[in-house]
Amino acid sequence: MPLSEHEQRVLHELEQALYQHDPAFAHRVRRENVYRYAGRYMKWSVVGFVVGLAVMIAFFTQSVVVGFFGVLIMFASLVTFWTNLQRMGKAGLEDIGRSLRAEGIGNALHDGRNWVREKFRRKR
Repeated sequence: MPLSEHEQRVLHELEQALYQHDPAFAHRVRRENVYRYAGRYMKWSVVGFVVGLAVMIAFFTQSVVVGFFGVLIMFASLVTFWTNLQRMGKAGLEDIGRSLRAEGIGNALHDGRNWVREKFRRKR
């Protein structure tokens, strides 16, 4: 059921107030969506899988327990990846592909590096 003219006007006024009060938050909310959220977790699950694989390979001959811990990390990463892949669906994959083509993969990597740098700067 579509919104009435009054509801649309009130919604527009709320949106404008948000932009005036906190433009950074408004920009982030407009830019974020379920697909980007799930895509971000998919990227981190790939990193987790690689870390788990490295732990398994590095420590399996020295300690079976630590090697098995690496296998558990890999398994948890795969479950996280699969869950977020299902959450995204086909439309989400197309949306991420479209945004990567529009923004460029280098720009996406640059944004990731900036995010990590900001996290480390805040901790100091």
